[in-house]
Amino acid sequence: LNPLFQAMESEVSAAFDSGEAEDILSKAFKLTVTREDICTLQPLGWLNDSIMNFYMGLLVERSKKQGYPAVYAFSTFFYSKLSSTSHKGVKKWTKGVDIFEHDIILVPIHLRAHWTLLVVDLREKTIKYFDSLGLKGDHICKTVLKYLEEESRERRNIELTASEWTLHSMGTEEIPQQNNGSDCGVFVCKFADFISRDKPIIFTSEHMPYFRRKMVWEIIHQQLL
Repeated sequence: LNPLFQAMESEVSAAFDSGEAEDILSKAFKLTVTREDICTLQPLGWLNDSIMNFYMGLLVERSKKQGYPAVYAFSTFFYSKLSSTSHKGVKKWTKGVDIFEHDIILVPIHLRAHWTLLVVDLREKTIKYFDSLGLKGDHICKTVLKYLEEESRERRNIELTASEWTLHSMGTEEIPQQNNGSDCGVFVCKFADFISRDKPIIFTSEHMPYFRRKMVWEIIHQQLL
């Protein structure tokens, strides 16, 4: 891995330091990532929607490979629209897609000045909320469960039984916590990375500087290491 790591470091430094802010460094999933976007992955940078949505796209793409759970990821704009308009306001977001054919649904959420993640596991009938500051999101879980009920009724003509579902905000003893005011976006991406592989979440805040640089390489190459 050493030669790869050295090559990665060289590319990451070039991505941060060379060229113009508007230079396009990656393009996929109907999304464009510029150098300005990539620079949000610098130490203590605040990840923007472009980086978050592109990384979710990489996770979905990886999930198409054999041996991975089938993953669907909503845009970072989904929850704010849902919470302000209900199911009717986001009905068209899943046009041509049956989200219930997937194993895991990822919902990255932007709460003013903080990124969090909601995960629906359709296999286990669970909705879990992941917050690297330890805040509870029970109301968010309930909002998404109501959305799933309405989506199932409208798309499949199938009634979900709410009592069969488990809703849970992950506690500070269950998931790692950030130790600064800027790493929440990276935490969300790595929560999603581990969950979409059915792997236990074993990283800590100490891994964040490495994860940031690794994500730069992955986004530029459109390939997860």
